[in-house]
Amino acid sequence: MGHPDFRVRGKIFATLAWPDAGWGMVKLTPEQQRMFVRGGPAAFLPVPGGWGRRGSTNVRLALARPAAVRGALVAA
Repeated sequence: MGHPDFRVRGKIFATLAWPDAGWGMVKLTPEQQRMFVRGGPAAFLPVPGGWGRRGSTNVRLALARPAAVRGALVAA
């Protein structure tokens, strides 16, 4: 798809540079997504549409605390 992705057993759990450079995406549960968005609303945003309703979450990397990104990756 033109951007790096990270997989376990063939399933993507995170990407970099999506939707643009400086962003990432993690696949969380809707409950996990709410927790990360609540804790860092400037850095964590639901992906628009159906993917976001199922937990896919954009991460604005410049505004996210490293520990929060690490936690989201572990959760994903």
